[in-house]
Amino acid sequence: MCGIVAACAERNIIPILIDGLRRLEYRGYDSAGLACLPADGQLHHQAEVGKVADLVAALDEKLAAPTGIAHTRWATHGSPTRANAHPHVSSDRVAVVHNGIIENFESLREELQADGYTFRSETDTEVIVHLLDRALAAGQEPLEALRATCKRLEGAYAIAAIMRDQPGRVLGARLGSPLVVGVGVGEHFLASDAAALVPVTQQMMFLEDGDLVEITRKQVKVHSQDLTPVQRKVRISSLPADAVDKGPYRHFMEKEIHEQPEAIATTLNAHLEGTRICPSLDRSLLKRVRAVHIIACGTSFHAGLVARYWIESMAGVPVSVEVASEYRYRRPAIPDDTLLIAISQSGETADTLAALGRSEELGYLATLGICNVPESALTRQCDHVLMTRAGLEVGVASTKAFTTQLTVLLLFTAALTKARGGDARLVHKMLEDLGHAPQQAREVLAMDDRVQAIAEEIAEKPHALFLGRGIEYPIAMEGALKLKEVSYIHAEAYAAGELKHGPLALVDDTLPVIVPASSNALLAKLVSNLQEVRARGGRLYVFADRGVDMAAHPRVEIIEVPAPHSLISPILQILPLQFLAYYVGVLKGTDVDQPRNLAKSVTVE
Repeated sequence: MCGIVAACAERNIIPILIDGLRRLEYRGYDSAGLACLPADGQLHHQAEVGKVADLVAALDEKLAAPTGIAHTRWATHGSPTRANAHPHVSSDRVAVVHNGIIENFESLREELQADGYTFRSETDTEVIVHLLDRALAAGQEPLEALRATCKRLEGAYAIAAIMRDQPGRVLGARLGSPLVVGVGVGEHFLASDAAALVPVTQQMMFLEDGDLVEITRKQVKVHSQDLTPVQRKVRISSLPADAVDKGPYRHFMEKEIHEQPEAIATTLNAHLEGTRICPSLDRSLLKRVRAVHIIACGTSFHAGLVARYWIESMAGVPVSVEVASEYRYRRPAIPDDTLLIAISQSGETADTLAALGRSEELGYLATLGICNVPESALTRQCDHVLMTRAGLEVGVASTKAFTTQLTVLLLFTAALTKARGGDARLVHKMLEDLGHAPQQAREVLAMDDRVQAIAEEIAEKPHALFLGRGIEYPIAMEGALKLKEVSYIHAEAYAAGELKHGPLALVDDTLPVIVPASSNALLAKLVSNLQEVRARGGRLYVFADRGVDMAAHPRVEIIEVPAPHSLISPILQILPLQFLAYYVGVLKGTDVDQPRNLAKSVTVE
């Protein structure tokens, strides 16, 4: 949930560190800092509360150094203060940046205090730098000192460290948090995300859990936990250098909403080869599947809920969908031949990875990962992988990751239905509808002016209620999540049929009620539920496909979604709700790209 970047080069690396931090700011934006080793041989350290721009404003314009580390923080241990900002320094000779959570930091802190170390922060990270300093002071070589430090740590970490007495060297380590090496010519880099490094190199080496790494200007050395040298494959990043660029848009969220038609099309092309659907999946495996379990968090969990409707109704396979943070702590009953599907945009979501790690002991038939980031921990851990092709998603509130996840899940449903000898006409209809998805998404996105006008009404309200029926219920859940994420308006979603079981008590003439509606078999039931809201003075905003026919009423606003009802309706229905959240956030003056208290990749529990 924090961003790390480090460099060893023959040139001044301060601009590289700053640019890398800007590209990683979506991972953390409570504070930012850097440490470097200029020509004077002293360890220079600067940190500021706020965003990377605040750090830049505080830096000496003449500062230059060939070696350094930098960090942008999303607070876990300790509030956002300068004292808690990274890097942390020990004895004016060692500096460390860290992403993750050290679970045994309190006992380590007491031990180090008893050994004479003074703590200046509330963070768990400060124990790392003092442990490293103590090991170096005892005469251990730098890499051995880092190994000894890591052996004491319980939890998750990605670490980068520099030492005053080793001016041309950066050390790194990872366990449970991502760390990538950027391979250059006469210069090498570390970062928590490849996006930070694409302007300086496209060659990336993805470290694995337990790896220790040492970079200098001339070489990269990777070691296992016992310091045995290991090789990690160098890969060419597919990220363009301008991936972290808003282009003509005001915000990344706006840009990424508009990128969805192309992202959906690219994802379709990646998993269709003529009549073959998801050709990377073994057809014999799909034939064996008798049940599906889906684990995910946040937006990815909502994608799994949509998939449950598709898979059960089309493939006839029972599906269980669970929040990974709950699933990992219970002992589920696993039917024979159950496929486990793990969904994560980043592939580094800690709870999802922890739940996935139990798959072998629980006896699943196989594991399938749905992910947007190649070489992530999820893609390495799963038996099979279906990649979404959303491209880099910078906005913390996920948009194009969700619609590409839905695209992949519907393709998987088609492949599973076909492999199990299901209705061939239904499979053909799925593919036909998906083929129309990019163009229909463009048509839906063209209605943003209409949505913006509604946003002006909702922005004044303290609460909002979202309702959905059937497959539209998880879309209502995702719409509510988007609104509260970026506008800070309290929003809740309920199954429309549950109104009379409690939520109806909330309805009065001040409450906006937002409803995705399709002309499906449950429409009549949904309309009856909405009549209950209208009768109690609630203000209804119904996002309805063009097959929905609802009588006009002063307190009912029908917003026609310019697409017919089809199997892909959930993919299209979420688009205006994303726009709604975006425009309400803009009107309220929030930071829609980096909402308070949130981070893009939740790499800690």
